[in-house]
Amino acid sequence: MNRRHCAAAAITLVCALGLLTLPAQAVAAPTPDSSPSPAASAPAAPSGPSSGPASSERDLEKIRQEIETLYRKAGAATDAYNLAEEQAKKQSGEIVKLAKAIVDGQAKIAELKDRAGAQAREQYRNGGLPPGAQLVLSDDPQLFLDGINKVRTSQQANKTVLAQLTRTQEDLETYTQDASSNWQKLESNRVRQAEAKKKINAQIAAAEKLESQLEKKERDRLRQLERDAANRAQSAWLATRPAPSVGVSGEATAAGRAAVAFASAQIGKPYVWGATGPGSYDCSGLTSQAWAAAGRPIPRTSQEQWRLLPRIDIRDMRPGDLIIYHADASHVGMYVGDGAIVHSPRPGRHVTLAGAGSMKILGVVRPDK
Repeated sequence: MNRRHCAAAAITLVCALGLLTLPAQAVAAPTPDSSPSPAASAPAAPSGPSSGPASSERDLEKIRQEIETLYRKAGAATDAYNLAEEQAKKQSGEIVKLAKAIVDGQAKIAELKDRAGAQAREQYRNGGLPPGAQLVLSDDPQLFLDGINKVRTSQQANKTVLAQLTRTQEDLETYTQDASSNWQKLESNRVRQAEAKKKINAQIAAAEKLESQLEKKERDRLRQLERDAANRAQSAWLATRPAPSVGVSGEATAAGRAAVAFASAQIGKPYVWGATGPGSYDCSGLTSQAWAAAGRPIPRTSQEQWRLLPRIDIRDMRPGDLIIYHADASHVGMYVGDGAIVHSPRPGRHVTLAGAGSMKILGVVRPDK
């Protein structure tokens, strides 16, 4: 192996650890649905009826749909951002562990070299002859026999030192390569994170600008249209909701009740993307913290919650279960019973109760299954 290269790389990585104390910001590549449309990629208002004050119910409804689309895309990008941030934390931790292993390996190599040097110096003091040759030249049979075991012990010690030195050097090379690979991934994620953050801010800014161009009475009417749309969706869901499975009580577990209590206690706190409390939350920040408070840590993002947690039939749903929304799993709420969820909707809104069917349901997962 190239020992000079290994040592140089190790020193570089150890010095670079200071950078890990800076705020870690990284994202995975956003899901296809998170790429903003031309209207969402810049804060300028779209053309058409929504570019100025709304003059009709149809104009307001179109604006409502545009705003909903922008926030949905921002939500998907936020989920990717949150996942990448968790991955960046893990990578940073791995780099720290590897760097420590490199330092320990260098110290071990130095120790083994000292031991090998001591053995060489001992041989030099004995006239430069190996122990076996010295015994052959001995005139004392008893000394020869007594020295056999010493020779074997010395030879075994030399072999052990050399084997340990070789193994430690190989481990050091592996640690260095792994640390370099993790460092490159971390830097790549930081670049992608900056790009995703820019897209999220642009989508939110575009939605906020659309709403800010409305007069107060139009904004009030827009809120009412949002409530009406949610109520229609909830009514349709309740009308077609599957009957509960036979034998399913629908009662929450002790952990489920604790999670519901935590989530419900956050009602009224503002949505902030990337936030996990205690003063504000995004959608998956709320659900992940609620279940952490219940003693059951779960994945940070709605997409990972959907991917990794046990899925159940919607007919078997009980309080504490998580309902995942939209085809890209970009939103999540906690079922609290009686057809309702508690969730953190989007920027400009607060943690609130809503109908479980007020958005397009993808599926249901159970953290304590």
